[in-house]
Amino acid sequence: VQLQAYGGGLVQAGESLRLSCVVSGRAFSRYAMGWFRQAPGNERRFVAAIRPSGSGTNYSDAVRGRFTISRDNAKNTVYLQMNSLKPEDTAVYYCAAKGRPGYNGMYGYPSSYDLWGQGTLVTVSS
Repeated sequence: VQLQAYGGGLVQAGESLRLSCVVSGRAFSRYAMGWFRQAPGNERRFVAAIRPSGSGTNYSDAVRGRFTISRDNAKNTVYLQMNSLKPEDTAVYYCAAKGRPGYNGMYGYPSSYDLWGQGTLVTVSS
C-alpha cells in the first residue's frame, strides 16, 4: 500500500486549496485516514481525521470551521478542502493511513498511523 499526496501550492491569504491523497492497493475502505502538517522547525501536528466509513470526522482547533476532510472509497482517495487559508497554515501536509480491520475509529496522533504519504507543500502568503 502506498499513499500519494498532491494539490499543494502557493496561494494568498484567504484563498482555498484542495489536497488529495490517493491510496494504492485494496481495502482502502478499511483504513482510517488522517492529515498532518509540519512547518519548518516544528513537530508534525494533527490537522484532521476521518473514519474508514466516512461517517465521522475530527479537526484540530486551528483548522476547525475552515478545513474539511472527506473521502471517496470508490476512488481510494481522501481529500482536505482548505478554505480561508492563513499564513500560519504554511507547512508540508502529509496524509496517513491506519488499518485496523473491523474498527471504525479515527486517530489524532502521528504514532497511531502505519502508512504515510510523501507530503505536499502548502505556502500561504500574506
